[in-house]
Amino acid sequence: MKNIILGLALSLAMVGGATAASITNKDAQSQVLIVTESGNKIEMAVEAGATVNFCPTGCFVTMPSGDRETLAGGETIDIVNGAAVIK
Repeated sequence: MKNIILGLALSLAMVGGATAASITNKDAQSQVLIVTESGNKIEMAVEAGATVNFCPTGCFVTMPSGDRETLAGGETIDIVNGAAVIK
C-alpha cells in the first residue's frame, strides 16, 4: 500500500508544473494528505523533509490536521507539527 501511495505522489510530482502547489514536510515523520482533483480522491504521503509538487489545476486538500483547503495550484505549503502553513 505504501508503495502505491508513494507512486501516486511521484506521478503527481512529475505532472506538476510551474503553477503547481508545492508542499514541504518539515516534520520528522511522514504525513498523509487527501487530495481531490478532477473528482479523483487519493492519499498522498509526503516523507519527512520532502517537497512534492501537486495540484497543477486546482484541487481540494485535507491536511494531516484534518483542516480542509481549496488550492488554485500556485500555493507553497509547509507542514509544521502536523499543521499546514500556506504561504
